[in-house]
Order: sequence, then C-alpha cells, then structure tokens
Amino acid sequence: MYTKRTVLILIWTLPLLFFSWLMLKITLPYFSFEYDVAFLLTKQRVLHKAIWRWAFYTHISTSLIVLLLGIFQFIPVLLKAAPKLHRLMGKIYVLLVLCVSAPSGFIMALYANGGLWAKISFSLISLLWFFFTLQAYLKIKKQQVQSHTAFMIRSYALTLSAITLRTYVVILPHFFILHSSEMYALISWLSWVPNLILAEILIRKRIFYPY
Repeated sequence: MYTKRTVLILIWTLPLLFFSWLMLKITLPYFSFEYDVAFLLTKQRVLHKAIWRWAFYTHISTSLIVLLLGIFQFIPVLLKAAPKLHRLMGKIYVLLVLCVSAPSGFIMALYANGGLWAKISFSLISLLWFFFTLQAYLKIKKQQVQSHTAFMIRSYALTLSAITLRTYVVILPHFFILHSSEMYALISWLSWVPNLILAEILIRKRIFYPY
C-alpha cells in the first residue's frame, strides 16, 4: 500500500539526512563559545547582549534537534510500525519549537542583518513557525489527523529554512550583484516563502499523509 509513496519519501529523506549532517558540521564550531566564528563575526555589535547570546546558542542547538526529529515524522512505515515513537518524537518537536526554537528565533530576528526587510522576514518565520506547530498539536489533540498532518508539513517547511537559507547564501552571490544587506534581505525571504509554497503543493497532493 505504501510502496510507491515510501520510495518517494525516501528520496526526500536521504538528502535531508545529508544536509542535517552538514548543519551539524556548521553548528559545532560555535560551541567553542569563541566570538570570532563564522556568522558571529557579523554580529559583533550585539554580542555583548546576553539575551542575544542566549537566543543564538539555544536556537542553533535546539533547531538542529528539531530538524532531525522532523525528518522521521513523515515516514508512513515508521508511523505504522512504531506509533509510540512517532508520538514521542512529535511531542519533543512541538515542545522545542514552541518553548525554545521559535521564541529564540524571534529574538534573533529583532537583531537580524540585512535591515528592516530582513527583520520582518525572520520575525514572520518565527511567528508562523510557532503558529503552525501549535495548530498541529491542537489538531492532533482533537484527533483531526488530516489537519494535523497539513500543519506539521507547514511547520517542517519552516524548519527547513535553516538549510535553504544557507544554500542561498552560497549560491545566489554567483548570480546576483547586490549590496550585502540587500542580498541578505533577499535571501531571508527566499529561505522560507518557496518552502511554504512547496508545502501547500505537497498538502494538496497528500504526499506525506499517513492515511
């Protein structure tokens, strides 16, 4: 029953595992807690703020966990064979997004590089991420599986903005000549808007629906 769909999902899953591994490699150097590491070099003006440092370190650590947990939430075979594991991972995902990842992301958004438009973009990601995840939790509490799945797809689409943002950071400068702040503002929107559009297509096609 699930053969074709499982193959399709695996096609998505394997690259996600690879990119999650790359995210881990990118993230680990920050836990030296030195302030001259990669992205932190662009945040020297706010590093003295304790709230920003708290937001940054909690965001990068919990978001990586959320990214990994989300990969396994949409595999029908796993859902059917280990429903308790599915629920446990789902609860951890929801708890981390609602209590840590989205709130810390919102704080970081207030200090985002790229000017006002980037701040608006990252703020919207955080708010929508929180909203979609909360709705997914509320829907499953009411046993509304179809709606739960749709909101989880939307939530995870925003989780994946961590990967798409870094992909665009590498690729886009080769195709567009923009001021650095303008480029970052553009990337901030591209990192999640196409993800949500794709999510809505997948919801309509019912690709990741368990039933």
